[in-house]
Amino acid sequence: MSGGVDSSVAALLAISRGYEAVGATMRLFDQESREDNDIRDAKSVCERLGIEHHVLEMQEEFDREVMRRFADTYLSGETPNPCIICNKTIKFGGLLNRAHEMGCGRIVTGHYASVRYDDGSGRWQLCKAKDHSKDQTYFLYMLSQEQLAGILLPVGELTKTEVREIAESNQFVTSRKHDSQDICFVPDGDYVGFLERYCGESFPEGDFLDLSGNVIGRHRGAVRYTIGQRKGLGMGFNRPMYVCRKDMTANTVTLGDNSDLFSRRVTARDINMIALPQIDRPIRVRAKVRYSQREEWAVLEQTGENEITLEFDSPQRAVAPGQAAVCYDGDCVICGGRIVSGSH
Repeated sequence: MSGGVDSSVAALLAISRGYEAVGATMRLFDQESREDNDIRDAKSVCERLGIEHHVLEMQEEFDREVMRRFADTYLSGETPNPCIICNKTIKFGGLLNRAHEMGCGRIVTGHYASVRYDDGSGRWQLCKAKDHSKDQTYFLYMLSQEQLAGILLPVGELTKTEVREIAESNQFVTSRKHDSQDICFVPDGDYVGFLERYCGESFPEGDFLDLSGNVIGRHRGAVRYTIGQRKGLGMGFNRPMYVCRKDMTANTVTLGDNSDLFSRRVTARDINMIALPQIDRPIRVRAKVRYSQREEWAVLEQTGENEITLEFDSPQRAVAPGQAAVCYDGDCVICGGRIVSGSH
C-alpha cells in the first residue's frame, strides 16, 4: 500500500472478494516527510478496513537494485527506466518474498493491468487494464511467470474515475490524492542533481559535435542530455539541432537534424518472454519503445537467446538505449527487452 488511492481501493476489493489481507507499505529511501505522509495515509486506510498495517524497511534493497542501477545506467550514457527495475526486483520481487515470510500467498497492488492464466499455452498472461489511458503493462513486462502467478491486480478491471468514486464512497483519506508523476527518489525531476549527490561527483563541460565529428560548441556535461532533446542545449545554432548520441568516455554530445533521429530497426537484450517461452519465427506485433507513445506495427524476431529485434513499418523517433521495447498481441504482452540500439 503506497499511500495512494489505487492501492487503497485494491485492498478493499481484495477483502470484498473474501481474501484475508494485511496492509504493507515499503520504506524505500531516506526522504522522511514524503514517505511518512504516505505511510500515515496507508495506515489510515487499513484502520478503516479493519486490517493490520506493516511498514517494511527495504532501503538497502532499493538502494542496491534501483538507485545504484539508475545511477550506473545514466553514467554509462543510457536512459534508464527505474520503475521497470523496481517492479521486477522490489515491488514484485522483494515484497513477494516478504509476503511469503508473513504467511501470505499473494500480493495485491494498485497497478493498472490484468493477469490471467492461459490454458492453451500453460502460461500466465500480462494484459492491459480496462482504462487504457492508465495502463501500466509497459512497466511490468519484466515480471516472471512465478511473479505473475503470485499477484492480484483488481483495479485493472476499473477506470480511474471508478477507483476514485469507490475511494470517496468509503471515505478513504486517499480518495482525492494526486497521482505521482515523477521518479519517487527524484521528486524534483533534477536527475543531474541527484547523480551529483548520490555519486559525489560533478560533470565537466565537453564538446558538441556534428555527425561528421566536427566540434560545433560546448556543452555542460554529457550526462545532462537525452536522445531527441532540442530545448535546453545551452547555446544557439543556425537551425534546430537535436541530441543524436552521447559518448560518456569522451564526454561528447553529437547533434543532428530531426530527420537523423529515426530508426526502423531496434535491438533489445535482457529480454523477458511472457506469452511464449520463445519466438521460433518472425511474427507481426504492435510494439512501443517508450511508455508515452502508442504501439506501432513491427516484425518481431528473436535473434539470440537473450535478444530480440524489431523491424518497424514506420521509423521510430529518438530510440534511446536503456529504455524498453515492449511487444503486444492485442491487449496482451508478448515480451520485452532493454533497448541497446536503433538503426535506419
